[in-house]
Order: sequence, then C-alpha cells, then structure tokens
Amino acid sequence: MNYADILTRTEHAGVYHMPSDGEAGLISAAAQNNFTVFRVDLAGASDKAGLLKAIGDAMAFPEWYGRNWDALLDCLADLGWQSAEGYVVILEHCDGIHGRAEADFVQTLQVCEAAANEWREQGIPFWCFVDMQADGINWLSDIG
Repeated sequence: MNYADILTRTEHAGVYHMPSDGEAGLISAAAQNNFTVFRVDLAGASDKAGLLKAIGDAMAFPEWYGRNWDALLDCLADLGWQSAEGYVVILEHCDGIHGRAEADFVQTLQVCEAAANEWREQGIPFWCFVDMQADGINWLSDIG
C-alpha cells in the first residue's frame, strides 16, 4: 500500500486502526511528505489523567495545556509549535487503556476526529492511528 499518497488525501484524514503491517511504513511515508509524527505510548496510562498526560508529554504541548477535553482539542487543532505539511499521531499500546477507561479512551479518539475535521478546513491532513489488538471500537476504520 502506498501510504505516502494516502496520507496526502486531506479529505480522508481522521482516526483509523493501525494498519496490519505496522507503523514503520506510515512513519516513512510521513517523512516523505514532510509531516510531523507523534508517537504516544499509552502502555502506562490507566485513567483519563494518565491518558491526557501521556498525550501532552509525547506531543510537547505548551505549559497552558489543562489536561481536559477542551484543552486537548485546542492543542491538537493548533500545533503551531510543530509547523508541518501534515500530522500523524500514533497511539501505541491502546488495549490497556481501552480496557481500563473505555469511555475516556473513546472520548480521546472523538477529540482526535474533531481535530482532523478542523485541520481539514485548512487543507492540512491530520491522521491518528490506533494500535489495538481488540476490535472493541466498531467505528474505527482501516486506512486501505
């Protein structure tokens, strides 16, 4: 699959399952397109606070980041400190947080989708890929 071409399709950007062939191809494609890649390890997150902290730390959010849903959307929709042609967020090791705090995890994905919609209006692709083994989130699609 040619991820380099797919990632430039702003109209399709959003939240997706991690492709079965892993993240290496996505990272390479993002680099080809001058996209910034954020890898967020959620293995240690056990609740909303841990989830929002892990995202903020991995993405180097500004000090004003309030670790709540509104602040998360504000930061995801304005990545001025990481100016790029597009963005790829990889949420790694999601099964644990999905099992421990499902509602908060789903809310996080919905915030990512809202951010992708805001970026789309500016013509900039914003992708979020979710690394999960479980099929517990029915609305997540595959990229291909």
